[in-house]
Amino acid sequence: MNVLWAPWRGDYVMGPRAEGCFLCTAPAAGDDRGQRILHRGRRVFVILNSFPYNSGHLLVAPFRHVARPEELDGEERRELMDAVALSLQVLAAGLHPEGYNVGLNLGRAAGAGLEDHLHVHVVPRWVGDTNFMPVLADVKVLPEHLAATYEKLRAVLPALPGAGTV
Repeated sequence: MNVLWAPWRGDYVMGPRAEGCFLCTAPAAGDDRGQRILHRGRRVFVILNSFPYNSGHLLVAPFRHVARPEELDGEERRELMDAVALSLQVLAAGLHPEGYNVGLNLGRAAGAGLEDHLHVHVVPRWVGDTNFMPVLADVKVLPEHLAATYEKLRAVLPALPGAGTV
């Protein structure tokens, strides 16, 4: 198994938690450089992760304190994705990575360190670093057949707002 060592994250994981939400307090501080905020949009912002998995690890978050993507309105969702695209452009121009991991950790079971304020991780990658998420022997055990999972999801999809037809 490859291991991505990030011992500095121990301070975040094991250390005392500051009062409040850092994704709410950072933009309210009025010191973008000090808070490492790279970009402010109307509804979202881009901030450098203080406890990164890799150099240039960015977080893209809405100003509004929401936990899940479905809580965002359409404008927030669009601006969030536009800010992710901007983050990729910034990283490409500034750090020249060879790849990226872009994703959400929704809930503690998914690895979220901050569960209550939605944020997208944008992690630049280079050949020779290690996997973003450790994989043991290139094997993943799935508790259900893919066809069964598909049918369950397909059954609920039509009832969701904005689902349209697939």
